[in-house]
Amino acid sequence: MDTVTPVESTSQPLCRLDEIPDGGASAVDAVLADGEENLILLRHGGQVRGYLNICPHTGRRLDYAPGKFLLKNDTLICAVHGATFNRVDGLCIAGPCRGEHLREVALRVEGGEIHLLPGA
Repeated sequence: MDTVTPVESTSQPLCRLDEIPDGGASAVDAVLADGEENLILLRHGGQVRGYLNICPHTGRRLDYAPGKFLLKNDTLICAVHGATFNRVDGLCIAGPCRGEHLREVALRVEGGEIHLLPGA
């Protein structure tokens, strides 16, 4: 699984944890080594997983409207072609890119804020 490494020397605050409903997802923009990217933040309790908002099948965004994602049980579904990804590891378990992963970004939750980690 590919991991994107941010270029900033300090962590970037992305949003507050309580801005994402528990069990839900949100989209935020962040500066990574490759430039500015849109990220998917998936919350489960006090933990958050982050991935690039790019489907490995087509290179298109996974949301059906900006920041709106199809979530079912413990999966994230691409709105374009129906590829289905595990929320916990980004593995595509169904659809045209089965076996591929979403590109994960390193995050931490501190003081109720979600931060993008530098050099992770």
